[in-house]
Amino acid sequence: MHRVAQPEARVDRGNRILAFLLPTTITRWVRAMAWLSLIVNVGIVGTGGLVRLTGSGMGCETWPYCTAESLVPTPELGVHGLIEFGNRTLTGVLVIVAALMFLSVLRLQPRRRDLTGISFAIGVGIIVQAVVGGITVWLHLHPAVVGFHFLVSAALVCLATLLVHRVYAAPGPRRLAVSRGYATLAHLTSAAVLLTVIVGILLTGSGPHAGDDAAARNGLDPILWQHIHAWPGYLTFALTIALLVGAFRTPSDLGLRGAVGLLCSVEVVQIAVGLWQARTGLPIVLVNIHMVLAVILVAAMTSVLMRLKRPAEASLGTAAR
Repeated sequence: MHRVAQPEARVDRGNRILAFLLPTTITRWVRAMAWLSLIVNVGIVGTGGLVRLTGSGMGCETWPYCTAESLVPTPELGVHGLIEFGNRTLTGVLVIVAALMFLSVLRLQPRRRDLTGISFAIGVGIIVQAVVGGITVWLHLHPAVVGFHFLVSAALVCLATLLVHRVYAAPGPRRLAVSRGYATLAHLTSAAVLLTVIVGILLTGSGPHAGDDAAARNGLDPILWQHIHAWPGYLTFALTIALLVGAFRTPSDLGLRGAVGLLCSVEVVQIAVGLWQARTGLPIVLVNIHMVLAVILVAAMTSVLMRLKRPAEASLGTAAR
Protein backbone atom coordinates (compact mmCIF):
# COMPACT_ATOMS: atom_id res chain seq x y z
CA MET A 1 0.00 0.00 0.00
CA HIS A 2 1.15 3.54 -0.77
CA ARG A 3 1.62 5.78 2.21
CA VAL A 4 -0.01 9.17 2.06
CA ALA A 5 2.44 11.92 2.95
CA GLN A 6 1.52 13.63 6.20
CA PRO A 7 0.83 17.38 6.07
CA GLU A 8 3.80 18.00 8.39
CA ALA A 9 6.11 16.10 6.02
CA ARG A 10 4.90 18.07 3.03
CA VAL A 11 5.40 21.35 4.89
CA ASP A 12 8.89 20.31 5.98
CA ARG A 13 9.80 19.32 2.41
CA GLY A 14 8.46 22.62 1.15
CA ASN A 15 10.51 24.53 3.74
CA ARG A 16 13.65 22.68 2.68
CA ILE A 17 13.05 23.56 -0.98
CA LEU A 18 12.37 27.17 -0.03
CA ALA A 19 15.53 27.34 2.06
CA PHE A 20 17.51 25.92 -0.86
CA LEU A 21 16.11 28.32 -3.47
CA LEU A 22 16.01 31.35 -1.15
CA PRO A 23 18.95 30.90 1.24
CA THR A 24 19.85 33.35 4.00
CA THR A 25 23.60 32.95 3.45
CA ILE A 26 25.91 32.62 0.46
CA THR A 27 25.64 28.97 -0.52
CA ARG A 28 26.88 26.82 -3.38
CA TRP A 29 23.51 27.39 -5.06
CA VAL A 30 24.02 31.17 -5.00
CA ARG A 31 27.51 30.88 -6.42
CA ALA A 32 26.39 28.39 -9.05
CA MET A 33 23.63 30.76 -10.17
CA ALA A 34 26.12 33.63 -10.39
CA TRP A 35 28.40 31.55 -12.60
CA LEU A 36 25.43 30.43 -14.70
CA SER A 37 24.43 34.08 -15.19
CA LEU A 38 27.87 34.79 -16.60
CA ILE A 39 27.90 31.69 -18.82
CA VAL A 40 24.50 32.30 -20.41
CA ASN A 41 25.20 35.97 -21.04
CA VAL A 42 28.43 35.06 -22.82
CA GLY A 43 26.77 32.16 -24.64
CA ILE A 44 23.95 34.20 -26.15
CA VAL A 45 26.54 36.41 -27.85
CA GLY A 46 27.64 33.29 -29.74
CA THR A 47 24.11 32.36 -30.75
CA GLY A 48 23.33 35.96 -31.68
CA GLY A 49 26.44 36.00 -33.81
CA LEU A 50 25.29 32.83 -35.51
CA VAL A 51 22.02 34.54 -36.44
CA ARG A 52 23.83 37.41 -38.07
CA LEU A 53 26.63 35.41 -39.71
CA THR A 54 24.24 32.93 -41.35
CA GLY A 55 22.14 35.74 -42.82
CA SER A 56 19.25 34.88 -40.49
CA GLY A 57 18.81 38.33 -38.97
CA MET A 58 15.46 38.71 -40.73
CA GLY A 59 14.59 35.03 -40.42
CA CYS A 60 11.62 36.24 -38.40
CA GLU A 61 10.27 39.29 -40.18
CA THR A 62 8.75 41.02 -37.15
CA TRP A 63 8.84 41.07 -33.32
CA PRO A 64 7.66 39.78 -30.87
CA TYR A 65 5.84 37.50 -33.34
CA CYS A 66 7.92 35.71 -35.95
CA THR A 67 5.50 36.66 -38.71
CA ALA A 68 2.45 38.90 -38.71
CA GLU A 69 0.23 35.86 -38.11
CA SER A 70 2.48 33.40 -36.26
CA LEU A 71 4.47 33.53 -33.02
CA VAL A 72 6.72 30.69 -34.20
CA PRO A 73 8.49 30.33 -37.56
CA THR A 74 6.52 28.87 -40.44
CA PRO A 75 7.92 26.28 -42.90
CA GLU A 76 8.21 28.99 -45.55
CA LEU A 77 10.87 30.78 -43.47
CA GLY A 78 13.16 27.77 -43.68
CA VAL A 79 16.31 27.35 -41.62
CA HIS A 80 16.81 31.10 -41.21
CA GLY A 81 13.53 31.37 -39.34
CA LEU A 82 14.54 28.50 -37.05
CA ILE A 83 17.92 30.06 -36.29
CA GLU A 84 16.48 33.49 -35.53
CA PHE A 85 13.60 32.10 -33.44
CA GLY A 86 16.01 29.81 -31.58
CA ASN A 87 18.05 32.79 -30.49
CA ARG A 88 14.90 34.58 -29.36
CA THR A 89 13.90 31.54 -27.34
CA LEU A 90 17.26 31.56 -25.55
CA THR A 91 16.38 35.01 -24.21
CA GLY A 92 13.74 33.22 -22.15
CA VAL A 93 16.50 31.08 -20.62
CA LEU A 94 18.37 34.25 -19.64
CA VAL A 95 15.23 35.64 -18.01
CA ILE A 96 14.73 32.43 -16.00
CA VAL A 97 18.36 32.39 -14.86
CA ALA A 98 18.18 36.07 -13.91
CA ALA A 99 14.97 35.47 -11.92
CA LEU A 100 16.48 32.50 -10.08
CA MET A 101 19.61 34.52 -9.34
CA PHE A 102 17.57 37.37 -7.90
CA LEU A 103 15.49 35.02 -5.76
CA SER A 104 18.61 33.27 -4.48
CA VAL A 105 19.90 36.53 -2.95
CA LEU A 106 16.55 38.08 -2.02
CA ARG A 107 16.68 36.88 1.61
CA LEU A 108 20.23 38.16 2.07
CA GLN A 109 18.82 41.66 2.53
CA PRO A 110 19.83 44.07 3.98
CA ARG A 111 23.36 42.70 4.42
CA ARG A 112 23.97 42.10 0.72
CA ARG A 113 22.19 44.87 -1.12
CA ASP A 114 25.04 44.76 -3.61
CA LEU A 115 24.01 41.28 -4.77
CA THR A 116 20.32 42.08 -5.06
CA GLY A 117 21.13 45.32 -6.87
CA ILE A 118 23.42 43.67 -9.43
CA SER A 119 21.01 40.76 -9.94
CA PHE A 120 18.10 43.15 -10.49
CA ALA A 121 20.18 45.22 -12.94
CA ILE A 122 20.99 42.09 -14.96
CA GLY A 123 17.31 41.18 -15.14
CA VAL A 124 16.36 44.66 -16.31
CA GLY A 125 19.24 44.63 -18.79
CA ILE A 126 18.03 41.38 -20.34
CA ILE A 127 14.56 42.85 -20.84
CA VAL A 128 16.10 45.97 -22.40
CA GLN A 129 18.22 43.74 -24.62
CA ALA A 130 15.13 41.89 -25.83
CA VAL A 131 13.42 45.18 -26.70
CA VAL A 132 16.54 46.42 -28.53
CA GLY A 133 16.54 43.14 -30.44
CA GLY A 134 12.96 43.80 -31.48
CA ILE A 135 13.82 47.34 -32.59
CA THR A 136 16.72 45.85 -34.57
CA VAL A 137 14.26 43.71 -36.52
CA TRP A 138 11.80 46.58 -36.98
CA LEU A 139 14.61 48.76 -38.42
CA HIS A 140 15.77 45.92 -40.68
CA LEU A 141 19.13 45.42 -38.93
CA HIS A 142 20.31 49.02 -38.95
CA PRO A 143 24.04 48.81 -38.12
CA ALA A 144 23.86 51.42 -35.34
CA VAL A 145 21.12 49.51 -33.52
CA VAL A 146 22.90 46.19 -34.08
CA GLY A 147 26.05 47.73 -32.60
CA PHE A 148 24.15 49.00 -29.56
CA HIS A 149 22.65 45.51 -29.21
CA PHE A 150 26.17 44.10 -28.86
CA LEU A 151 27.20 46.83 -26.39
CA VAL A 152 24.28 45.91 -24.13
CA SER A 153 25.44 42.29 -24.22
CA ALA A 154 28.95 43.40 -23.24
CA ALA A 155 27.50 45.44 -20.35
CA LEU A 156 25.51 42.42 -19.15
CA VAL A 157 28.65 40.26 -19.23
CA CYS A 158 30.43 42.95 -17.21
CA LEU A 159 27.63 42.94 -14.60
CA ALA A 160 27.58 39.14 -14.46
CA THR A 161 31.35 39.08 -13.88
CA LEU A 162 30.93 41.65 -11.11
CA LEU A 163 28.25 39.42 -9.59
CA VAL A 164 30.54 36.37 -9.61
CA HIS A 165 33.22 38.32 -7.76
CA ARG A 166 30.81 39.73 -5.22
CA VAL A 167 29.37 36.36 -4.20
CA TYR A 168 32.88 35.37 -3.09
CA ALA A 169 33.70 38.71 -1.44
CA ALA A 170 32.94 39.94 2.05
CA PRO A 171 30.19 42.57 2.33
CA GLY A 172 30.81 46.18 3.22
CA PRO A 173 32.99 49.02 1.94
CA ARG A 174 36.19 48.30 0.05
CA ARG A 175 39.55 50.08 -0.03
CA LEU A 176 42.19 50.32 -2.71
CA ALA A 177 44.80 47.61 -2.10
CA VAL A 178 47.29 48.60 -4.82
CA SER A 179 49.19 51.78 -5.59
CA ARG A 180 47.26 54.60 -7.23
CA GLY A 181 49.61 54.39 -10.18
CA TYR A 182 48.78 50.73 -10.75
CA ALA A 183 45.05 51.41 -10.35
CA THR A 184 45.30 54.24 -12.89
CA LEU A 185 47.08 51.90 -15.33
CA ALA A 186 44.31 49.31 -14.89
CA HIS A 187 41.60 51.86 -15.60
CA LEU A 188 43.46 53.13 -18.66
CA THR A 189 43.62 49.53 -19.88
CA SER A 190 39.87 49.15 -19.36
CA ALA A 191 39.29 52.35 -21.37
CA ALA A 192 41.42 50.89 -24.17
CA VAL A 193 39.36 47.68 -24.05
CA LEU A 194 36.15 49.70 -24.38
CA LEU A 195 37.58 51.69 -27.29
CA THR A 196 38.68 48.48 -29.01
CA VAL A 197 35.20 47.01 -28.68
CA ILE A 198 33.51 50.17 -29.99
CA VAL A 199 35.83 50.42 -33.00
CA GLY A 200 35.26 46.71 -33.63
CA ILE A 201 31.52 47.35 -33.70
CA LEU A 202 32.01 50.13 -36.26
CA LEU A 203 34.19 47.83 -38.34
CA THR A 204 31.56 45.09 -38.22
CA GLY A 205 28.95 47.60 -39.37
CA SER A 206 30.98 48.23 -42.51
CA GLY A 207 31.67 44.59 -43.36
CA PRO A 208 29.86 41.86 -45.26
CA HIS A 209 28.11 40.13 -42.34
CA ALA A 210 24.98 42.28 -42.07
CA GLY A 211 22.62 39.47 -41.09
CA ASP A 212 20.56 39.94 -44.24
CA ASP A 213 21.39 40.73 -47.87
CA ALA A 214 19.15 43.80 -47.84
CA ALA A 215 20.46 45.25 -44.55
CA ALA A 216 22.21 48.61 -44.69
CA ARG A 217 25.92 49.13 -43.98
CA ASN A 218 27.39 52.18 -42.25
CA GLY A 219 29.43 53.26 -45.29
CA LEU A 220 32.87 53.10 -43.65
CA ASP A 221 35.82 51.68 -45.57
CA PRO A 222 36.26 48.16 -44.09
CA ILE A 223 39.93 47.88 -45.15
CA LEU A 224 40.84 51.18 -43.49
CA TRP A 225 38.83 50.38 -40.37
CA GLN A 226 40.55 47.02 -39.99
CA HIS A 227 43.76 48.97 -39.40
CA ILE A 228 42.02 51.52 -37.16
CA HIS A 229 40.56 48.65 -35.11
CA ALA A 230 44.05 47.18 -34.67
CA TRP A 231 45.51 50.33 -33.10
CA PRO A 232 43.51 50.34 -29.83
CA GLY A 233 43.84 46.54 -29.80
CA TYR A 234 47.63 46.73 -29.77
CA LEU A 235 47.50 49.60 -27.25
CA THR A 236 45.36 47.39 -24.99
CA PHE A 237 47.90 44.58 -25.31
CA ALA A 238 50.84 46.90 -24.49
CA LEU A 239 49.03 48.26 -21.42
CA THR A 240 48.19 44.72 -20.33
CA ILE A 241 51.86 43.72 -20.52
CA ALA A 242 52.66 46.67 -18.26
CA LEU A 243 49.87 45.53 -15.92
CA LEU A 244 51.28 42.01 -15.87
CA VAL A 245 54.76 43.24 -14.94
CA GLY A 246 53.34 45.48 -12.25
CA ALA A 247 51.12 42.70 -10.88
CA PHE A 248 54.18 40.99 -9.40
CA ARG A 249 54.57 43.97 -7.08
CA THR A 250 50.99 43.74 -5.80
CA PRO A 251 49.87 41.66 -2.77
CA SER A 252 49.63 38.01 -3.83
CA ASP A 253 46.30 37.47 -2.06
CA LEU A 254 44.57 39.84 -4.51
CA GLY A 255 45.05 37.31 -7.33
CA LEU A 256 46.06 40.01 -9.79
CA ARG A 257 48.87 37.99 -11.33
CA GLY A 258 46.50 35.25 -12.42
CA ALA A 259 43.73 37.66 -13.45
CA VAL A 260 46.04 39.83 -15.58
CA GLY A 261 47.66 36.69 -16.97
CA LEU A 262 44.22 35.49 -18.09
CA LEU A 263 43.49 38.91 -19.62
CA CYS A 264 46.75 38.79 -21.53
CA SER A 265 46.04 35.25 -22.77
CA VAL A 266 42.59 36.25 -24.05
CA GLU A 267 44.13 39.18 -25.89
CA VAL A 268 46.77 36.98 -27.53
CA VAL A 269 44.10 34.59 -28.80
CA GLN A 270 41.87 37.48 -29.86
CA ILE A 271 44.68 39.14 -31.83
CA ALA A 272 45.54 35.84 -33.50
CA VAL A 273 41.92 35.18 -34.48
CA GLY A 274 41.53 38.77 -35.71
CA LEU A 275 44.57 38.52 -37.96
CA TRP A 276 43.53 35.08 -39.20
CA GLN A 277 39.98 36.13 -40.11
CA ALA A 278 41.19 39.31 -41.84
CA ARG A 279 43.56 37.28 -44.04
CA THR A 280 41.07 34.53 -44.89
CA GLY A 281 38.07 36.58 -46.02
CA LEU A 282 36.17 36.74 -42.70
CA PRO A 283 34.90 33.14 -42.45
CA ILE A 284 31.84 33.01 -40.20
CA VAL A 285 33.36 30.54 -37.72
CA LEU A 286 36.31 32.82 -36.98
CA VAL A 287 34.13 35.93 -36.86
CA ASN A 288 31.82 34.27 -34.34
CA ILE A 289 34.78 33.20 -32.20
CA HIS A 290 36.08 36.78 -32.38
CA MET A 291 32.72 38.11 -31.17
CA VAL A 292 32.59 35.74 -28.20
CA LEU A 293 36.20 36.50 -27.32
CA ALA A 294 35.32 40.20 -27.27
CA VAL A 295 32.89 39.75 -24.38
CA ILE A 296 35.25 37.30 -22.66
CA LEU A 297 37.83 40.08 -22.89
CA VAL A 298 35.34 42.41 -21.18
CA ALA A 299 34.81 39.81 -18.45
CA ALA A 300 38.56 39.34 -17.93
CA MET A 301 39.11 43.10 -17.72
CA THR A 302 36.27 43.44 -15.21
CA SER A 303 37.85 40.70 -13.11
CA VAL A 304 41.12 42.62 -13.00
CA LEU A 305 39.38 45.83 -11.89
CA MET A 306 37.51 43.96 -9.14
CA ARG A 307 40.80 42.78 -7.65
CA LEU A 308 42.21 46.26 -7.12
CA LYS A 309 40.34 46.58 -3.82
CA ARG A 310 39.75 44.44 -0.76
CA PRO A 311 37.23 44.78 2.08
CA ALA A 312 38.00 47.82 4.24
CA GLU A 313 38.43 45.78 7.41
CA ALA A 314 40.89 43.45 5.71
CA SER A 315 42.83 46.45 4.38
CA LEU A 316 43.08 47.92 7.87
CA GLY A 317 44.19 44.56 9.25
CA THR A 318 46.91 44.31 6.62
CA ALA A 319 48.08 47.83 7.39
CA ALA A 320 48.20 47.03 11.10
CA ARG A 321 50.47 44.06 10.49
